[in-house]
Amino acid sequence: MLIRSEFDIQFHLPQTLPIVAMLRLHPSLDPLVRAPEELKIEHIDRDSATTIVAEEYIDSFGNRCSRFVAPQGAIRVSGRSLIENDEQFDVICTEAKQHPVEELPSEVLQFLLASRYCQVDQMSQVAGDMFGHTTPGWARAVWIRDWVHNHVRFDYKTARPTKTALDVFTERVGVCRDFQHLAITMTRAMNIPARYVTGYLGDIRIPYSGAGDFSAWYQVFLDGRWWTMDARHNDPRIGRVLMATGRDATDVAITTSFGVADVTNFYVESYEVDAQGNTVPLVGGGVRNVRWVPTAQQT
Repeated sequence: MLIRSEFDIQFHLPQTLPIVAMLRLHPSLDPLVRAPEELKIEHIDRDSATTIVAEEYIDSFGNRCSRFVAPQGAIRVSGRSLIENDEQFDVICTEAKQHPVEELPSEVLQFLLASRYCQVDQMSQVAGDMFGHTTPGWARAVWIRDWVHNHVRFDYKTARPTKTALDVFTERVGVCRDFQHLAITMTRAMNIPARYVTGYLGDIRIPYSGAGDFSAWYQVFLDGRWWTMDARHNDPRIGRVLMATGRDATDVAITTSFGVADVTNFYVESYEVDAQGNTVPLVGGGVRNVRWVPTAQQT
């Protein structure tokens, strides 16, 4: 199957600002790309648009980043991609074993530690009390994921850039990144490496749930590899498109601006297309909505 993903984000900048964007596909997807990936950065001045050239680099987590300086005024960042997907749902491996910490590869040890939004040190005792009785490995990881899914309520209105895993545990409400931060924290506290993931997750071959957005999920390290987990959408899904991985949302922000950048419009969508590039009809019929809404910037 083919998946088209696209976005169009606009900002107003009161002054010239350096910005780092993480809006490209992850390098691991390069073999699956079926059309040139597009990323366009423009300064809009009335009826004209001037292209801004970005410097591309790979960060310490292996993510593809775009660094640029945006002039004062209206800035538009847009892009699209087309990849081939294997049509497989998230893999389930009930036999995946948990590594003793001393046997973990050195490069994954950082995903056991506390980070900006994941206060492992502050939540280790409560995690032990709640999940210490579970069977190590896949069963323990799933128990944590399902507990978070069942005890946290989703609400866009509760989003805020400062909300941590401890806040989510206390408030029991949040958006997709909050679900993942709490699950990651509990998982790390039980000595299973867990890392934060951002990307596209469209309503593909399931009933349509509304206008698209970037999504967050997480991965756990068991039996020598990373496995996908999602504490918000905890049913296996098809069509995840990876953009970046890191310790938490700090490492994979779609844009990081070094100063004030007000988001004025925000559109994201990811959907299946056929070999001719036509959009595959939605499950159950209906019409896919195009969304243009003001939103708060996340950095």
